[in-house]
Amino acid sequence: MKKEHKDLCRRQSNDDFEETPTWAAVITVLGYALLSVLGWLRDFLRNIGIEKKMTAQDPNPKDFVPLYQSYECFYTRNLYTRIRDVFNQPIASVAGATVQVMERLSEDFNWTFKFSGKKLPSINLGSYNYLGFAENSGPCSEQAIKSLEKYGITTSSTRHELGIQQYMNDLESLMAEYLNVEDCIAFGMGFATNALNIPTLARKGDLILSDKLNHTSLILGARLSGAVTRTFNHNDAKDLEIQLRKAIIHGQPRTCRPWKKILIIVEGVYSMEGSFCNLREIIELKKKYKAYLYVDEAHSIGAIGSHGRGVVDYWNVNPKDIDIHMGTFTKSFGSAGGYIAGKKSLIDHIRIYTHSGCYSTSMSAPIVYQIISALNIIMGRDGTNDGQKRIQQLACNVRYFRRQLVDMGFIVYGNDDSPVVPVMIYMPAKIAAVNREMLKRGCAVVTVGFPATLLTESRVRFCISAGHTKEMLDNALRAMDEVGHLVSLRYSKRNPSRRWHELKRADYDKEYF
Repeated sequence: MKKEHKDLCRRQSNDDFEETPTWAAVITVLGYALLSVLGWLRDFLRNIGIEKKMTAQDPNPKDFVPLYQSYECFYTRNLYTRIRDVFNQPIASVAGATVQVMERLSEDFNWTFKFSGKKLPSINLGSYNYLGFAENSGPCSEQAIKSLEKYGITTSSTRHELGIQQYMNDLESLMAEYLNVEDCIAFGMGFATNALNIPTLARKGDLILSDKLNHTSLILGARLSGAVTRTFNHNDAKDLEIQLRKAIIHGQPRTCRPWKKILIIVEGVYSMEGSFCNLREIIELKKKYKAYLYVDEAHSIGAIGSHGRGVVDYWNVNPKDIDIHMGTFTKSFGSAGGYIAGKKSLIDHIRIYTHSGCYSTSMSAPIVYQIISALNIIMGRDGTNDGQKRIQQLACNVRYFRRQLVDMGFIVYGNDDSPVVPVMIYMPAKIAAVNREMLKRGCAVVTVGFPATLLTESRVRFCISAGHTKEMLDNALRAMDEVGHLVSLRYSKRNPSRRWHELKRADYDKEYF
């Protein structure tokens, strides 16, 4: 059994993504080139007065040095604006399993919008509501409302001036217990948890080894720290070991002195790829080369593992082997903020030196009680097994949804158990087409393209929730099958291209439900 488990972990840890078809990559590059040529032509027509000038004008260097590059304006005018209607779509409901999307109309090719007053009921496949706690009724919302009656909507001042409310201490103690670590500190913003706390852990003379696909907040935190930052190939333990060896052999640039410390930074689940970090291998390297390990569990805490404790739980490793546990409350817990957990000495150091705590207010009571209530449910402290049911339901939904997309011939990225499900669409014209067509069929999705991804790796990213019923998933799969057939998204060479109705429904139902 142990050998089988190790083999399973080895298979699941490898990001064996199907490569972009050469013809699709060529057409994608040509598509962006054509859009750029048309953009230059339209700019020429604007300059001679044939076409009306709108916003996103180039910076005028007459008086001051420009604050931003002219290409950013060019991209906004001529590429982004063409598909602007599919981004930042406002909603008029809780971002739960279903959502009300407010219909927008444009009479000037997406430069401005006006609301039609119509609300489009849609299956929400774009929110990080992994455990389904984004609800306007139920135990979590009840606790949040009660906290308003007791504490109001105000927060305490900065930690160092007036201290923090008792409910913050309760949250931090409960989170530390849930993660099986000594101590925890919570912050009001997830992005700032990374960006403003990494500088308290690393400084000049230190080395940060960061995964190439790490989130912007981790990259910003590393830059602000003053430490030297180097990247290693995504989820590539061999490349990480090469970087560690080089760092130890050669030391700091110019002086060749040994690094004061080496900090490895990875994510539990990568939000754009849906892949899991190879945590076991990274821990082995961390111990071998005496480095520190920082794991960002923003998209994995609550969402994976038999108890919902993220990749630490999924790979069944000792929490003490990770020096810095980081995560957010904005996904699985349906709230806001972030946390860092680990040894008490580490947390005491952060409490003193963090800019994210010293110069910010503590979290408001409704936000904290939403998290505490969700944690109590996940840990089974509410006297029910609702938390375990949600974790198991999410796992079933993910495997069911992913398996059918793969069997229909789509190229799907990520780990088989990842609730982030990217389906590759590649070409720029298809970014908007997929989004619009899915919305017509009652599915609100997120499509992502350059510069958020590589030029040839545009995708539609589904986020699966425990709140999704089988009927919702079937409706979404049926819609994706129709849209995939309409705009030709079945690129996979590994799996035969089959329509949704050709798959044997009973086999899936028996296996996953």
